[in-house]
Amino acid sequence: MEEPIRIAMWSGPRNVSTAMMRAFENRPDATVVDEPFYAAYLAETGLDHPMREAVLESQPTDWRAVALTLTGPVPGGRAIQYQKHMTHHMLPGFGLGWTAALRNAFLIRAPEAVLASYAAKRDDPTLADIGLERQVELFDRECQRLGAAPPVVDGGDVLADPRGTLSALCAALGVPFSERMLAWPAGRRDTDGVWAPAWYDAVERSTGFSPSPSEARAELREDLKPVADAARPLYERLAAFRLRA
Repeated sequence: MEEPIRIAMWSGPRNVSTAMMRAFENRPDATVVDEPFYAAYLAETGLDHPMREAVLESQPTDWRAVALTLTGPVPGGRAIQYQKHMTHHMLPGFGLGWTAALRNAFLIRAPEAVLASYAAKRDDPTLADIGLERQVELFDRECQRLGAAPPVVDGGDVLADPRGTLSALCAALGVPFSERMLAWPAGRRDTDGVWAPAWYDAVERSTGFSPSPSEARAELREDLKPVADAARPLYERLAAFRLRA
């Protein structure tokens, strides 16, 4: 029996990451994992996030236990496992050796769009909250390991051209593209994290990717503009490597 292909998609919040998870889950050959280090991150930092206690009860809080599940048997014997990861969940003390067994990719989005979306869910987001600094660190680490840049996709490109962008991503990951990735039934999934009621209302209504006309320069509150200004060079560092349809 062939080893399953494990894909780790390293993203920040509000990067179209849950819609991307839907796209892969709708493939008949794939299963998904939703933010498996969230509870470990909250336990380690003590941060007060929406539904904190429910998150802590739903997942292991030891990063080592999480890593073991992510490199162990794939549920249902599927050929592909898509792991949706938040970069800021990977704290400096969490080991990364297990990621060498995965095909690592990076999902980015214009910081103005990210912050506008994040601020609608949680007050006063910081640069650390949107994960770009850690994302660049993880990207550089993977570049060094591979000797080349891993796949990078921009959420704005996915929204504007789902078929083209996802086809390019699948080619870069060495998996066939499936038309099933472009549309899915509305509603919640058993694989969604317990935090879904606080964060996933839009994706639960969705049946596919919808273009965002103001993706590049979303309107921001004045107090968030310094965060966006600090984030933009980090975003552009990664965007220089993004896949083109």
